[in-house]
Amino acid sequence: MAQKKGLGEEEVPVPLQAVLLADSFTQKFRPITLERPKVLLPLANVPMIEYTLAWLESVGVAEVFVFCCSHANQVKDYLQKSQWLGQSRIKVDTIESHDSISAGDALRLIYEKNVCSSHPSIGAFYETIMRVPDQKKKRSIVLESIRGDFVLISGDTVSNMSLADALQEHKQRRKKDPLAVMTMVIKQSKPSSISCRTRLGNDELFIGIDPESNELLYYEDRVDYSKGLVSLDKILLSERPAVLLQNDKQDCYIDICSPEVLSLFTDNFDYQQLRRDFVKGLLMDDIMGYKIFTYEIGSSYAARIENFRSYDTVSKDILQRWMYPFVPDVQFSGNCPAVKMDREGIYRANGMKLIFLFTYGNDLNNCP
Repeated sequence: MAQKKGLGEEEVPVPLQAVLLADSFTQKFRPITLERPKVLLPLANVPMIEYTLAWLESVGVAEVFVFCCSHANQVKDYLQKSQWLGQSRIKVDTIESHDSISAGDALRLIYEKNVCSSHPSIGAFYETIMRVPDQKKKRSIVLESIRGDFVLISGDTVSNMSLADALQEHKQRRKKDPLAVMTMVIKQSKPSSISCRTRLGNDELFIGIDPESNELLYYEDRVDYSKGLVSLDKILLSERPAVLLQNDKQDCYIDICSPEVLSLFTDNFDYQQLRRDFVKGLLMDDIMGYKIFTYEIGSSYAARIENFRSYDTVSKDILQRWMYPFVPDVQFSGNCPAVKMDREGIYRANGMKLIFLFTYGNDLNNCP
């Protein structure tokens, strides 16, 4: 996205930004996360957040806002010691909060800080915003401080996909339809027919997509299997010639968002979770008309570590090199240990030698 200048002046390109949530706001990894943040847990001997930051840097993100809540000091100290905060290739800033209990709270706080930091007089500017009665005018004033589309991702998400095509589709779509506020990345993942769960241990996901535009029309990640059916609104089927219903897709939890996404969370305080509140809320809202679209990746890898099963699965996938170049023997950041890969997929540290030991008895003639 580019900022428009005056008549006769060239447009100034806006650097790609990202919001990284360094807190999952869940308790699935307790009691481990009682003393240590989830994003600093080792994943193939490297903290999770390293994979996320390295991927953001590889896809051209120039500025990352890391939102820290639980164990915020540990996350900030790690980023400081790991030199992510002092790099010239990518700018990393931290936003700290001890009161946020959900992703919705985090995005609302980021929105408020974005508003305040863009004006020399914080109090005066905030009071000016509050005096504007029209929500649309209020939003237009606020959006002057948000420079463009941004990537929304959690610190427990890993990927090696290229974001160029998805970002281009999102920008082209935004030019034609300003109501297209979000693009979700998905990939194919056939769930088990017995447990109705994916290999990552997540529940089976049902989504409805417009096959022509890839617009997301239906999203359900909590299906009541006892009833053996999924309920759809008749309007969903009557307004379109075709709706593609799928249960073999995985939500990668990588989103390309327009600046309006932050303001939508501020206008709706009941939006707490990204999927179950925000996504479903927009899909059911017939007044504002905001739209969410999907982008499906093919051979690339993307997954979020939500539970212990996905933690184990993603660790094995990294060792089996599905995440290349983010693998143990490639130092994709300055915080990766020096490791070599031997035959049969054995990784060992540089300088380490394998010593084979054996024992034998007094009577060697009895050896088989």
